[in-house]
Amino acid sequence: MNANIAGFWRGKIYTGKSKNLCLPILNCYSCPGALGACPIGSLQVSAGCSTYGISFYVLGFLVLMGVLFGRLLCGFLCPFGFIQDLLYKIPFPKLRIPQKLDRGMRFGKYLVLAFLVLLLPLLFADSYGSTIPYFCKYLCPAGSLEGGIPLVSMNKPLQATVGWLFSWKMFVLAVVILTSMMIYRPFCKYLCPLGAFYALFNRFSFYRYYIIQNKCTGCGLCSKVCPMNVETMKTPNHAECIRCGMCKNKCTQNAIQVKKIRNFKEEHYEKIYKK
Repeated sequence: MNANIAGFWRGKIYTGKSKNLCLPILNCYSCPGALGACPIGSLQVSAGCSTYGISFYVLGFLVLMGVLFGRLLCGFLCPFGFIQDLLYKIPFPKLRIPQKLDRGMRFGKYLVLAFLVLLLPLLFADSYGSTIPYFCKYLCPAGSLEGGIPLVSMNKPLQATVGWLFSWKMFVLAVVILTSMMIYRPFCKYLCPLGAFYALFNRFSFYRYYIIQNKCTGCGLCSKVCPMNVETMKTPNHAECIRCGMCKNKCTQNAIQVKKIRNFKEEHYEKIYKK
């Protein structure tokens, strides 16, 4: 998805036809290596253009990805999620957020999705459907890292125009990098609007986990090793689960399995067993 390597030393954005395609993960459109469009940026543009009609392409594509995979995309495809994974491996004092505070902070990403991505672009679009991509412009640390830094460092005209906004974005990025060394994936947990969108589909996506009740011993190891602080035994398909598979790999009884499309009889017997 960032295979345009030449763009990094030329300091230019790829403008080929593939840029018309929406990617399923958070990846900055302005990254010199990007070959596709960021779904959050596309959502903001389509919200602004809604005065001329709803763009079902972007919304429909993201709903399809959510129904098929849920937050599996966050766990395995997102470049910025991968960067946070690497940062957390750095030897640095780790911070555990109190449970009540953590639960409250996790609503932050839904607020970002509702206001910065949807409502503000929708309400403040001009008569031509043009709008400000509020999330990309004022908050997105992935855009700062993948697009802002490479483009500014390679273009002297851009360096002359750098002002308070670039400084603010660098500050946000620095905070995310620092907290990523102390907290596992803080941006994914508390701020990412795409993670919030896919979280809505986690409970009924085609790819999900289920617990084999007659194998589970209730040891709680799966919940202890979960980096997203999900109580796997109670809610294996919690909205915060990114399908990293750590719980599944650590289960000594092999009681956690990937949900498959099973026939009605198997589903019926499982429900009876649970009762």
